[in-house]
Amino acid sequence: MARYTLDLDLNRVEGDLTFQVETEDGQVADARCVGTTYRGFEQIMIARSPLDALVITPRICGICSTAQLYAAVCALEQAWEVAPPTNAVHIRNATLMAEIIQSDLRQTFLFFTPDFCHVRYADLPVRDAVIAAFTPFQGWMYLETLRYSRRVTEIVALFAGQWPHSSHMVPGGVTVKATIRRIVDGQSIIAEITRWVEQRILGGDLEAWLALAHGDEFEEWVMERPAAALALLSQAARFAGLSAMGFGSAHMLSYGAFILPEPTHGQTHWMAPGALFGDRYPAVPLEPAEISEHVRHSWFRPYPGGKHPFDGETVPDYQPASDRYSWAKAPRYGGVAMQTGPLADLLVDGDPLITDLYRREGGSAWLRQLARVRRMTKLLLFLRQTLNQLAARSDEPHSVPALRDMERDGQGAGMLTAARGALGHWVSIRNGVFDRYQIITPTSWNASPRDSNGVRGHWEESLIGVPVTDPEDPLEIGHVIRSHDPCLVCTVHFLDSGSRVRFGV
Repeated sequence: MARYTLDLDLNRVEGDLTFQVETEDGQVADARCVGTTYRGFEQIMIARSPLDALVITPRICGICSTAQLYAAVCALEQAWEVAPPTNAVHIRNATLMAEIIQSDLRQTFLFFTPDFCHVRYADLPVRDAVIAAFTPFQGWMYLETLRYSRRVTEIVALFAGQWPHSSHMVPGGVTVKATIRRIVDGQSIIAEITRWVEQRILGGDLEAWLALAHGDEFEEWVMERPAAALALLSQAARFAGLSAMGFGSAHMLSYGAFILPEPTHGQTHWMAPGALFGDRYPAVPLEPAEISEHVRHSWFRPYPGGKHPFDGETVPDYQPASDRYSWAKAPRYGGVAMQTGPLADLLVDGDPLITDLYRREGGSAWLRQLARVRRMTKLLLFLRQTLNQLAARSDEPHSVPALRDMERDGQGAGMLTAARGALGHWVSIRNGVFDRYQIITPTSWNASPRDSNGVRGHWEESLIGVPVTDPEDPLEIGHVIRSHDPCLVCTVHFLDSGSRVRFGV
């Protein structure tokens, strides 16, 4: 059968995204995720003072700037053997939780659901309700998401002074104390957002929703609340067939979400770190030494196999007339292509509802999107509890005294969960400046090119077998990629390929 090659530029993602896909018999037979602009933040950091990272790294991304700052600070604290006080950890967690909540809301109802307003879904049984809710710049859910996602970022501003690109975290603590006024204002905001989520998205009580543990309970929940945004999203996704496409890698990676300042019963994070390989439950503990980056199909100076980030390098070597095709590297864990993001976070942590649905249906584009909504609601509860903990100890210190020998040479890693999954910064300091700085963003994991063994990255693999009803308008590919919440601005930036939907036998 004839194969058709499509060069696709996707909009409604963080940055421009180019894919080269080959279709055969009406479905994707091969795919390449093409990053065509070198950004080079790792090179920008070389020979700079370590504290410059507090100003520069939040500029990596305009959506996840708090996460980038947090990772940089954790890396410096590990290098300098500095431990922040409890209140500093609570404040850091609160600002990161708020940032992720706004991102999950915007991705779901500004980027993902507008596709269900497409004319192709004219026969959707809830078509009128979907149009009324999700139409860009007009739908009630679209407009309310704009309002409340802005509102939640005010929690970041309370403790950080601004959002995005704040620099409120420093090695050993944070720059602003959690006063009672700031805490009460934050509690008021989160109470307001929780009421809105309960009334308009879930259609019911937050804690009752989080208590759901089985797929049948979920189906009953949405059937009883047909006007809620979650029910409309569920019906539209099922109608579009998203539960049968977009699986990709079955291996899940999470660095853990929100460090607990006082671990109890072996629990170190609100959501546990670890790796899940296929259906081999439970997840195994995270082993940072298993992380490597390959450049066999990337435009960087070649090296054999993969390198751990502490040994990594980011030296451009643009060779367009070769089988290399991307400025993104290929991160691997234990030599395996991994998936990261809300689905991985919840599966590794053992969320009963998402785990039950995953065992029944697999990790489809639909379940990936449902996991994002589920994680967002969990964070509402975690954020409320974090602010309550701050209120109980608001008079405690928010930073440690400056140590005379704090800024010394060393190595450190900052690994945490950002909105799109596992984020890591690896630093090496020599003679008072960075001599190495490596960053692996969540989208780097998901959007990686092939590795040294020719194994596709997760996004590439998730497109294999996806039906393409109309090659001039490959809506299905958009569904699958947007279910990952691509953040290309913090990976490499993607640029136009210079062509649109090109056919060839």
